[in-house]
Amino acid sequence: MHVVFGAGQVGSPLIEQLLATGRPVRIVRRRAVPVRGAEVVTGDAMDAAFCEEAARGATTVFHCLNTEYSAGAWSTALPKLQANLVRAAGKQGARLVVLENLYMLGHPTGPLDDDSPIAPLSKKGRIRAELSEALFDAHRRGAVQVVAGRAAHLFGPGVTQSIIGEGLYERVLRGKSAQLFGDLETRHSFAYAPDVAAALLRLGTAEESACGRAHLLPVMPALPTREFVARLLQHLQCEAPITRVPKPMLRVVSLFTPIVRELIEMHYEWEREYVVDDSGFRARFGFTGTPLDEALDATARWARSHYTTAARAA
Repeated sequence: MHVVFGAGQVGSPLIEQLLATGRPVRIVRRRAVPVRGAEVVTGDAMDAAFCEEAARGATTVFHCLNTEYSAGAWSTALPKLQANLVRAAGKQGARLVVLENLYMLGHPTGPLDDDSPIAPLSKKGRIRAELSEALFDAHRRGAVQVVAGRAAHLFGPGVTQSIIGEGLYERVLRGKSAQLFGDLETRHSFAYAPDVAAALLRLGTAEESACGRAHLLPVMPALPTREFVARLLQHLQCEAPITRVPKPMLRVVSLFTPIVRELIEMHYEWEREYVVDDSGFRARFGFTGTPLDEALDATARWARSHYTTAARAA
């Protein structure tokens, strides 16, 4: 039994891929949305007893939960969610596969890889670092078998809460400019959500030697942000200009938009190259992943369907 906590941007494609392999799947989420071929359990993962019941019989537990994007919400909710899943998976003798991000790795002086040190530069980065340390401490104590996958900035079908997400699609599909921040001419690594899901599946079934550590998950070839977005716009069949929002303007916008306040402290990720070396994962697991243009095309088809339909409805 593979139990997936969270059916969001990565949890959803992970569930699809698990079901495609014929594995029994239990989905744990807040809302009762039926999924053909899977058992769906609804409840609050902040409740430890609920998590233990939801994980009953599991051989693998996937932690793909997240909260509101804010340091305040992360500091209060994420430690509790993680502790509940550590305990729930540990009681079942199940492997706990945790989706992490790169915030705890700080400002790279070169490509990030599996040996990059923990060096957070933000509140959210420090929270992620503390969570990761607690996670692997539980593994070292024998409380649960843990393996983590760290994903770069996401894009793909269903990905809305990202730089390459809802804010971009809503503008360009209405004929407006693509507004981005940071240095648009420096290279960045983006991770395709279905590839991230496939990589987590690999971690869930890998030999035990893969556990007790974090792995940087596969990314697309690093491109300047402007070029990456321009290629996406081609697949979207949009000729929107790509413009840079200066940091002072972000600060003004942040006075009225809470999410922008949270993004400002992560601005450093976009001020210079932010490249991930995923060769370790690809070599160890024989992972090839999705070609870039195929991923961009699937993303564009989803975005056109989702956002142009929403625009007509509005």
